[in-house]
Amino acid sequence: MSFTLQQLHTLCAIAEAAGHEIMAVYENGGATWHKDDASPLTEADVRADAVIRAGLEAAFPGAFIWSEESRSAEAGAAADGFFLVDPLDGTKEFLKRNGEFTVNIAWIEEGYPVAAVVLAPALGALFYALQGQGAWVRDLATSQEAALVVQPAAADQPLRVMGSRSHGGDALAAWLGRLPRSHSFVAAGSSLKFCRIAQGQADMYPRFGPTSQWDTAAAQCVLEAAGGAVLDLQGQRLRYGLERPVLNPEFVATADPALVVQYFQF
Repeated sequence: MSFTLQQLHTLCAIAEAAGHEIMAVYENGGATWHKDDASPLTEADVRADAVIRAGLEAAFPGAFIWSEESRSAEAGAAADGFFLVDPLDGTKEFLKRNGEFTVNIAWIEEGYPVAAVVLAPALGALFYALQGQGAWVRDLATSQEAALVVQPAAADQPLRVMGSRSHGGDALAAWLGRLPRSHSFVAAGSSLKFCRIAQGQADMYPRFGPTSQWDTAAAQCVLEAAGGAVLDLQGQRLRYGLERPVLNPEFVATADPALVVQYFQF
């Protein structure tokens, strides 16, 4: 599929519809369960997944959809690419009611995300991107849009590091303790960390704990289209695929790949 801007806007509309379902549960309450791995599953996850799957099936008939909560039956349909979806990324943040959760939808071709949307419904922010065209953020309250362009770290300023609110604290603390440069640190939930870098609000997000493919693909697309990079600890661009392990390797999202070379040994 040669993804178009019009199709990207269709993804945005599907994500917004899912966001309405999520916010209905966020505001009015709903059921919560636990999966086999003890991670939480809410009514919002289930409702958002149903809306996204229905929207994608209507707009992109025959496309393979791999979601955290469901999966298309015919893997052969993924030969030309597939959708990788997290209907509610940051379920723990959702349950904490801090607003830092997202809807992630990405179209994957030849192992990499080429079109994506990341919606933060409680924050009223919609991030979307198409490789080769650019990345943008829309304020849902005002409908104002702005192009996203990373801002590489100034050499004479502290390194602005982001990290997870809920995962990987010990390993990240150890890395920060070895960092030969002054730094500031900000915690954030879900895929918002990538988006903050794309907005020029941070320089680097090292991830030492486990993540799944659907956690990162859409936000990787946003960051890369804004001029940043997402690299594993061997210096390779993070890849995706039905045949690959669900869990990603450890990685670094950054505004400037030179920082990864400088502060990580490949």
